[in-house]
Amino acid sequence: MSIKLAKANAIIRSAYKKSAELQLKPLTVAVLDAGGHLVALQRADGASIMRPQIANGKAYGALAMGMGSASLETAFKERPHFGSGLNAVAPHGIIPVGGGVLIRNKRGEIIGAVGITGDTSDNDTACAVAGIEAAGLVADPG
Repeated sequence: MSIKLAKANAIIRSAYKKSAELQLKPLTVAVLDAGGHLVALQRADGASIMRPQIANGKAYGALAMGMGSASLETAFKERPHFGSGLNAVAPHGIIPVGGGVLIRNKRGEIIGAVGITGDTSDNDTACAVAGIEAAGLVADPG
């Protein structure tokens, strides 16, 4: 099972709602399916030009390794050669900083990932979690 477009769009809407509540900088939100394919992406007005690639890299890294991108940051710091090697073979690049969150269904299966960039990693993650939960799914940032 994988995330569908309607749910991806719902996640994005709710992530932007949370961003507005927190008065964050312009965000870019990418939602990938379980196979790492882009389902939906939005870049807020004023977001810089590389934000779509960064958002995608956060989500892709979470899917590739089965853990949130904040955990990847720790792993890459502890094993920098592994991180370099992994990025060398990852077709879409991996961005190992917070903001990449796995999407699970109620049975715990991974059905996709959200990558958000534009503010601090903690704020990016908070918006991803809010979006996923508002869509009735389970957020796994760790």
